[in-house]
Amino acid sequence: MTSTDLPTRRNASATLAMLLADSRLPAGAHVSSNGLEAGLRHGLAAHEVADYMQTRMTTVVRVEAGAAVIARHLAGVRPSADGAAGPEQGSGDPDRDSFRPERSGIAPERDTVVPDRLGVLEAEWAARTPSAALREIAVALGAGLARIGQRIWPQTAAVLRPTPLPRPIVLGTIAACAGIGAADLVRLVAYDDAQTVAAAVLKLEPTDPIRVTGWVLDACAAMEDSVSELSRLTRPEALPASGAPLIEDWAEVQSVLPRRLFRA
Repeated sequence: MTSTDLPTRRNASATLAMLLADSRLPAGAHVSSNGLEAGLRHGLAAHEVADYMQTRMTTVVRVEAGAAVIARHLAGVRPSADGAAGPEQGSGDPDRDSFRPERSGIAPERDTVVPDRLGVLEAEWAARTPSAALREIAVALGAGLARIGQRIWPQTAAVLRPTPLPRPIVLGTIAACAGIGAADLVRLVAYDDAQTVAAAVLKLEPTDPIRVTGWVLDACAAMEDSVSELSRLTRPEALPASGAPLIEDWAEVQSVLPRRLFRA
């Protein structure tokens, strides 16, 4: 099958972001509490969960969103005739320029340049994610998302099939092929992170769900100041290094909790 044989879906960027952020998407995201379960067992009070969400926005979410945006860019840079990576001609607007297999004329199954570039990005992401438990769950969640990506956007199969990739890189690859704008992608990562914590707290420390919904909105609003900066990232080495040692520690604790409700 060549690139011209593959189905092309032309949904709006915002529609696609809503689809990928939907907790009903069969990608396995329900197995994660984003470390909340361990946090609650180690001193985090239920009323502090809103602060926990916002702290994640300024630390680990910046890394995840940055990795997704850079992956989107790398998957949308087409190889030149000599095999080197060259920028695709576009508008210069990161929200408009995205990968179009039918425009590039390159059969995705023959493109080995993109996987190599994403491998460099994965190494940079791993260096900024010191917790082995966080890296492991990111790859597991990436596998679930990759299965969906390959079915809905077959153009992604050449990149997503050969080797497991962490979720933010899978998400960025799908965004490049599906046409999700960079700013929408940053907001998607932020919303997904906050909503994961929100869903977990309602199971672990039942509280008013409307109040928790407000926490999600506040956390996403706290991310807005970073959207412009993160949506313009293009180079793996520019990935933010803004980890949080306590969040990393809770991830490690979560991985060995007895009688745990969540995997992560």
